[in-house]
Amino acid sequence: MLNVLIADDERLSRETMKMLLSQRTDIDRVYEASDGKEAMELAQIYEPELVLLDVEMPRMNGMEVAQTLPSKSNVVFVTAYNEHAANAFELDAVDYVLKPYDDDRFNKAIARAYSRIHEESPQDVVQIGEMLKQIINQENTYRDRLVIRDPGRIRLVDVNDIVYISGAGNYAEIHLKDGKQVLHRETLTVLEGQLNPDIFVRIHRSTIVKRSAISELRPNEKGDYSVILNTGDVLMLSRRNRTKLAELTS
Repeated sequence: MLNVLIADDERLSRETMKMLLSQRTDIDRVYEASDGKEAMELAQIYEPELVLLDVEMPRMNGMEVAQTLPSKSNVVFVTAYNEHAANAFELDAVDYVLKPYDDDRFNKAIARAYSRIHEESPQDVVQIGEMLKQIINQENTYRDRLVIRDPGRIRLVDVNDIVYISGAGNYAEIHLKDGKQVLHRETLTVLEGQLNPDIFVRIHRSTIVKRSAISELRPNEKGDYSVILNTGDVLMLSRRNRTKLAELTS
C-alpha cells in the first residue's frame, strides 16, 4: 500500500488525481499540497512513498521540491510542460506525465512507481531514454486540445472551437466560435508550433487564424490585407506575410 502526496496549485488537477487514485486498491493515504513549500513540509512530516509533483507552483517549483524529499519518496512529475523532462530524470523521477493525460497514462505511471518501490527495480539508461523519446514525441504532435490554467481550475479547449488567436507578449487571447474569449499564458510562437499548420496559419506577428474561418481578403493601400472571417471579425494580413496569400486562396 502506498501513501501519496499530491502537490499542485490547481485544485481541479488535485481533485482529478485523487479521483483516479481512489479507484485503485494499492493506495493507503493521500495528502495534498497547493504550493511547493507546503509540499516540502508535508513530505518531511509524512514521508510518503510516492509524490505526484507539478512543476510550476508558487513559493517553490517542483524541481526544487524534489531535491528536498526524503530518500524513501519516489517522484512522478505531472505537468503541462515537457521542457523539464530531462532534469526530472536526472533527479531520478519515476515518470513524467504530460497534461492533459488519460486514465491509462496516469495509472501506468502509478504502476511504474509501485514496481520501483516494492521490487526495487531502478530504471536503466535505455528505459529513461525511451521515456524521454515518448515525451518529446508526444509534445511534437499537434494538439487536439489546449490546456488553459486559470486561477483555481484547468480548462481544456478543443482546437476545433478556436476561430483565431491574438497575442501580446507572453499572453494569448483565444477567440472561440461561440463568441467567448479565453486568456492563455503562452506566446503565439509556442502556440503556432502546437497547432496543425494545415488548419491554422499565422497572418500577423500577433495573429493566428483558422483557415476555414476566412471568408474574404481585401487589399489595402499600404500593401497589407484585411482578412474577413465568417464570424464578421476583421483581421490583418501583414505585408511580411503576403507570401501566404497564395496558400490562403488556393
